This record gives sequence, structure tokens and C-alpha cells, in this order.
Amino acid sequence: QVQLEESGGGLVQAGDSLRLSCVASERGFKSYAVGWFRQVPGKERESVAIDWRGHIDYADSVKDRFTISRDNDQKTAYLQMNSLKPEDTGVYYCAARTPTTSSVVKDPGRWAWWGQGTQVTVSS
Repeated sequence: QVQLEESGGGLVQAGDSLRLSCVASERGFKSYAVGWFRQVPGKERESVAIDWRGHIDYADSVKDRFTISRDNDQKTAYLQMNSLKPEDTGVYYCAARTPTTSSVVKDPGRWAWWGQGTQVTVSS
């Protein structure tokens, strides 16, 4: 089973940037789809950015501001977050799974391997 460790969260002001990192334990990392999800109190966990077999899917709310990337040699996924807004506040999780379908899977319930999460707080 893949173990994932996120880092890079913090408390920032609106308009600032953060880069989240997610290091995987598995050498087969390059074969997996990687996603970033976030969760806020009272809301269901939602997809933010997903790299699905090279196809990138962003939530409308983060499009043009966030960028997902990966370095397979380093077994690391990244989420570059620019122009942060207070509504971006939440716990951010990276996740991985085998991309067994051609269409991206956004439902977090269908992702099996998760990091512990890192808190991102954006103040006005």
C-alpha cells in the first residue's frame, strides 16, 4: 500500500502563494494517478486537482490559480497554489490510486491511498 506524506501548508494572507508537496513511499508511484483534495468543516471532501494518466482536472474554483505537477523520480506530487483566497482554506490531502478508467474519478470515496493532510488557512 502506498504511503503519502503532505507538507507545505500554513497560514497566509489572501493573494499569497503556497506549494504543497506529497512524497510517496512506493517505487511504482509513476503508475498511479495523483489527486489533491480539500475538506472544510461541514462540507464533503472535494477534488481540487487531479492528474489522471496525464490528463489534468481542476476544480472550477481553482482553475488558473492552482497547478498540479509531479516528479516521478522523486516520487513527489506538488500543488502550487497562487492568488490564494479565504475560501481556499481547508485541510488539503494528497491521494493516489490506480487509474483504471479512461475518465477521471473525482469521488474521493474511490481513492484508496491518502496522506494525513496539511492545513491551509488564508486570511483576508
